[in-house]
Amino acid sequence: MRRVLLAGLLGGLAVFVWSFISHMVLPLGEAGVRTLPNEETVLTEMRSSIPEAGFYIFPTMGDPSKATEAEQAQWAEKYRTGPAGILVYHPAGGEFSFPRLLLIELLTNILAALIAAFVLARVAGSYLQRVLVVGALGLFAWFSISVSYWTWYGFPGSFILAEGIDQLIGWLVAGLVIAKMTPVQQPV
Repeated sequence: MRRVLLAGLLGGLAVFVWSFISHMVLPLGEAGVRTLPNEETVLTEMRSSIPEAGFYIFPTMGDPSKATEAEQAQWAEKYRTGPAGILVYHPAGGEFSFPRLLLIELLTNILAALIAAFVLARVAGSYLQRVLVVGALGLFAWFSISVSYWTWYGFPGSFILAEGIDQLIGWLVAGLVIAKMTPVQQPV
């Protein structure tokens, strides 16, 4: 059990270091991200129009289960002609603490790597097969979360692709560490 915990800790550190490289050295962290044109004008309008923090989707039709066919058609036309999108909004702003955010990222990387280590401790196979299992866990997360954001919310394809590359490489790197450290499960 001690080796599994250590594997999770070191695997999480490996993902964290890879994430630093992918976001600070390589262009993966900026793929598909743009700055807001006319930012001050848009922010002024947002401050006066959106009083509450939240996750906003637009255009909306209210409760889709209660919308008439005409209301659904009207919404579809609004969506087709645009604009359409999502907005994560904090009208009051807040304190930006880079060290705090890095710590949270590190801790969540370690927690995810601990899960991978617990899974891998129950997997029989060669070192390479076990590395690939951890890489597959990264792809699993990407398909189940990031690709859904592309599908449903229109996240840019370049952002989602870069996210997939980042997840696959990061979890393969973690897999190199975790597979080396976790005991190999003997076939039954």
